[in-house]
Amino acid sequence: MDATASLKTAGVSLSNDKELVLKRVFNAPKEIVFKAWTDADRLIRWWAPKGFTTTSLKVDLRTGGAFLYCMRSAEGQDFWGRGVYREIIEPKLIVYTDSFSDEKGALVEPSHYGMNPAFPSETLVTVRIIERKGKTEVTLRHAVPVSIPERSGMEQGWGEMLDQLAEELEKEKTVRKTVTASKHVGRGKRKALSGKRGR
Repeated sequence: MDATASLKTAGVSLSNDKELVLKRVFNAPKEIVFKAWTDADRLIRWWAPKGFTTTSLKVDLRTGGAFLYCMRSAEGQDFWGRGVYREIIEPKLIVYTDSFSDEKGALVEPSHYGMNPAFPSETLVTVRIIERKGKTEVTLRHAVPVSIPERSGMEQGWGEMLDQLAEELEKEKTVRKTVTASKHVGRGKRKALSGKRGR
């Protein structure tokens, strides 16, 4: 089993009647994981479940700021969403409200995108990030009650997105190792050249 596959199996669901709760351990420092959740260039790489792609994503990272995104299905339907940050404590906590929207960020009812009429127009998402022994534990809570028909699909979608986050973090780790190795080689060559000139 490769490192990415082992990370995918590290997920735990602790969901209850009131909210989805997923816990995942990532092989990366908490600062890197936090950036993956808050930097638009990083977030867009994993912010979609299987069968969807994120075609647009903007982040205004501040309390009261918003992030606006568009997920496109395999059939070509666009789903716009907006999150408004309630609380940000770098690098350990992100709390935001999640809603459906149009492309300009104006809120629309979930039924606009075919959701059940009982689907909440706004839900709360809490992401806690804790570093443990060089790895990072993320606990995600999404306040969607079990009575909502779409909830099981949302839990699957979050799981798939966290899988993709694990893959992206592994890719970043490989790039960092390559860059570090290149710097060491470069320093070695410079020292060797300096030694030759000094003879």
